[in-house]
Amino acid sequence: MSGLGELDRPGMPESPGAWDERSGEWTVGEASTRVRVEGDMDTSARGGAEAVPARRQPASPRRTAADPVKALMHRHRELCERAVDPLEIAAGLEAHGVTDRTAARFRHRDVFSLAEEMFARAARDEEAAPTPVLDTALEVRTGWVLLTLLPGVLGTATAVGMRLTHGQARPFVAVAGVLAVALAVRAVLSRGPLATTDPTPLGPAPHAPGIRTWTYWLLAYAVLGDGLLRAAVAGGPDGLPDGAAHGPWPVATAPVLALAWACAPAAWCAHLFAVRARRRLAASRGLAEFGDSVRPLLLGTFALYLCALAALLALCGTVLGESAAYAQTVTLGALLLLARLLTTHGFRHAPAIVLTAAATAEATALGTVFVGRLPGCGFLATPVETLVESWGPGSVPALVCSAAALTVLVHAARALTRASAHARADRPC
Repeated sequence: MSGLGELDRPGMPESPGAWDERSGEWTVGEASTRVRVEGDMDTSARGGAEAVPARRQPASPRRTAADPVKALMHRHRELCERAVDPLEIAAGLEAHGVTDRTAARFRHRDVFSLAEEMFARAARDEEAAPTPVLDTALEVRTGWVLLTLLPGVLGTATAVGMRLTHGQARPFVAVAGVLAVALAVRAVLSRGPLATTDPTPLGPAPHAPGIRTWTYWLLAYAVLGDGLLRAAVAGGPDGLPDGAAHGPWPVATAPVLALAWACAPAAWCAHLFAVRARRRLAASRGLAEFGDSVRPLLLGTFALYLCALAALLALCGTVLGESAAYAQTVTLGALLLLARLLTTHGFRHAPAIVLTAAATAEATALGTVFVGRLPGCGFLATPVETLVESWGPGSVPALVCSAAALTVLVHAARALTRASAHARADRPC
């Protein structure tokens, strides 16, 4: 034993004896003559022995320093208590900035192995253990599959009703059909894969107002915007006459009907993405590995939806005898799907900003044409008029929605490939 170790033993008598490491006592001769050290206080030897001065013993290291995982568990105690599997802990740690490099300081190769140890060591109530809900999941799945078809059915009924009615009855049919489709879409967005849930064990994401309002504006522009812009560039409109579908301000029915039917493939693609991402989260052994495996899945699911939307658009345009308007409708559908995926997985802020910017850009483009009629303001309408004359009125929403969809896609490729976006095991898929 080194000399420093000898100095650390307080009050060591000159007579031979034995040092008890466990009790912190020096035993001299018989068991009755012992000296105990308690903090900085001087104690007396038992059995009448003289008082032995006690030196200050160095503070022993805290237990948390020797057990860094325990300290990390204490810091994320609520996360460990609420988690139902190690994946939720891994996602929560990743959301708090813990990376594989950080996990190496806790003597683990990656965040997943660190989460497994934290999950195994966390104290849990047996009553809080999750119970299998296979039958309920099957019922919910059957319900949302049938529910996703409802907007398309109601939209088709509205289009047929508008074709069969004339005069004053037609506006009432249109208004009733729009309200019915809006309620059906709201029901689709409240159940199933497109429903907004709490995606992480960190609590609900902050509410971002305006998503629903600007979505309605974009859909309304898809129905009325191209006809209004064409009429505005031509010097009108002077009014909305009876039989608006055949007047200077036509109504585009095929794009909105295709988008109504596209609720079904959107929900199915969201379900496919969520299920496959959860499986890859369970199989991955690192955050980088998980991101690299989910990114192609996201792009493939997105491409699958675009193909389904294009097919529905071609079918609706053929049946109704209208222009399919592929460019503006496909880009709008892509924007709405990506925005909904981000919102569903808890990222509400970015979709709200992008949808607001897209709707504002369309309104500005339409407004500049009318403002350009004022004396001395004709130059304001020149860019939009040139674009309409060269590529048609559908070029304005096509450019706006494609730029917005590309922006959201770049953000989704980063946000939806994080483990924290797929942490919840109770997501209704």
